[in-house]
Amino acid sequence: MRWRRAGRVMQGGIMEPADFKKWRKSLKLSQKDAAHALGLKRRMIQYYEKGERDGEKVKIPLAVRLACYALAQGVADYHGPTRKVQMRE
Repeated sequence: MRWRRAGRVMQGGIMEPADFKKWRKSLKLSQKDAAHALGLKRRMIQYYEKGERDGEKVKIPLAVRLACYALAQGVADYHGPTRKVQMRE
């Protein structure tokens, strides 16, 4: 899978650690707040931003990437197609 994003080609949907950190900062979220919003531990946020855990490369899962996109669009919660999307305040 390939697509263009801000002048560069993204391969296979990989979100780089720097992109993850830019996402968090663009929403003015602390690591703790980002972890809460994504349903993760703060330590995972740190791993994603560093790109590694205990010397091993860490990939940001598709579910987390999609959640980042939803939060960036203002979605706070989703309960299915027949119910209204809850937007962030």
